[in-house]
Amino acid sequence: MKRILLTNDDGFESSGLLALKDALKNLAHIMVVAPANEKSACGHGLTLTRPLHFVQIDDDFYKLEDGTPSDCVYLALNTLYKEGYKPDLVISGINLGSNMGEDITYSGTIAGAMEACIQGVPSIAISQVIQDMNRSKHLDFSLAKTCIVNIVKMIFDKGFPLGERKLLNINVPYIKPKECKGYKITQMGYRIYADEAHLHRNPRGQEYYWLGLHPLQWEERSDTPYTNGSDFKAINENYISITPIKLDMTSYEDSTKLSSWIQTIN
Repeated sequence: MKRILLTNDDGFESSGLLALKDALKNLAHIMVVAPANEKSACGHGLTLTRPLHFVQIDDDFYKLEDGTPSDCVYLALNTLYKEGYKPDLVISGINLGSNMGEDITYSGTIAGAMEACIQGVPSIAISQVIQDMNRSKHLDFSLAKTCIVNIVKMIFDKGFPLGERKLLNINVPYIKPKECKGYKITQMGYRIYADEAHLHRNPRGQEYYWLGLHPLQWEERSDTPYTNGSDFKAINENYISITPIKLDMTSYEDSTKLSSWIQTIN
């Protein structure tokens, strides 16, 4: 039987994680290892300065006390799975909110998938776009569940479509399934950020800052020959966005220019 490891960055009680588990329960043996608390925007961090321990919630379902998504995947792959019995796939999500453009560099959801592909296991990050975070506990994940089932079935039937140290980043629009126009292979758009550092005072008069959520504003890229559009554009047009992501961030197109530039030092 196929094996899938699930994680997320919204915590082990997240409705998105539970929806993902429910969607895949008939396709494979499911193991869940998720953070005990929300770790949104934690990036690809591992915990090196304090001990970590699993707390079993149910059969093959664990929370990792104060652990990051990367911790969850790293420890699960190296301790909970016997040697030679690694999972066939790691899926991180369903994230409550999008992960598009440069947001993926902050994302704990993407980090969980990144850790898996570093460890040699094919991986997917899947996120549900949300218009109102106040309604996150009552989301309809039907389109996201159908999407991930279709993708996993394809992978099990035809193999993972990417090479080593690459992952699939999926974003699902918040629409009814019948309104979805299908799947679109996309590139990362340019995320536009504004000042979301909000200054407040506590009852003792001390100032503190609370970082808010940026609105989903973006620009299409003009610096690549790719013409299929960005992840943002696909979502805006009611498509499911699938972006292939690689961990090699080398800017190869700048190598020649940089070589000429560095020679001027001498």
